[in-house]
Amino acid sequence: MKIIDTHQHLIYPDKLNNPWTKDVPALAHKPFRVEEYHVAARGTGITETLFMEVDVVEPQIKAETEFFLKLAGDPQSSIVGVLGNCRPEHESFPTYLESVLHPKLKGLRRILHVVPDELSQTPLFAKNLALLGKHNLTFDFCLLARQLPIGAKLIKKLPNQQFILDHCGVPDIKTNAIDPWRQHIRDLAKFPNLACKISGVVAYCDPKNVTVSAIRPYVEHCIECFGWDRVMFGGDWPVCNITSSLGAWVAILKEIVAKESPSYQEQLFAKNAERIYRTTK
Repeated sequence: MKIIDTHQHLIYPDKLNNPWTKDVPALAHKPFRVEEYHVAARGTGITETLFMEVDVVEPQIKAETEFFLKLAGDPQSSIVGVLGNCRPEHESFPTYLESVLHPKLKGLRRILHVVPDELSQTPLFAKNLALLGKHNLTFDFCLLARQLPIGAKLIKKLPNQQFILDHCGVPDIKTNAIDPWRQHIRDLAKFPNLACKISGVVAYCDPKNVTVSAIRPYVEHCIECFGWDRVMFGGDWPVCNITSSLGAWVAILKEIVAKESPSYQEQLFAKNAERIYRTTK
């Protein structure tokens, strides 16, 4: 079965500055390049990837996007698309957007769990995101579980924009805090222009309990709420290394959905990504 990893981070510390990694022992002072990714993905069935921005320092946002667009432009590359960083809260956003447009640019993301909740609620933020639809670009949300309601407010303003919720809405699996996350996911799934990325969840587990039984309730709830046509697999490598590995995460997810029909599994692991991120030629 073909697998597209819709959430592949790559870290080149000799080229780009990702200061947040210094506080994460599993990531600090190490390169996580395409070559290392291919080793980590060996045996998983992953054949194509989408690079997801890695929160570089703001002056390097454009440089990061351009660097990975260049990697994706190699005909032999497994990277079929780039999801770049952006700052929709800035007046200069339209100029930035025009400067990074490229056939391999499939969408943008602004991490929102490290900024004030009010940042994404301004008229300017929504106005700028409305420009993405003109170029068939998606917008990935990265929100904490408690912030999911503010994501809903933004989606409501932009019914024609395709949004993707990263990491199942960042549930606190370690402490089994399934509520109110569970209801927030139900509420978000009512928006037809929102898809859910089944990614990142191993990093939210107790390192001693990265198991099918710990993760299953969260994955199954997201699939139940969003349906098989609005969920996508994401590896979240190398962040997944904090508690587990890319190979272990793929194996866990395969086991969770093993009894589902092959067509449903194909949607989750590849076909929805091809449609939503427009990765097919």
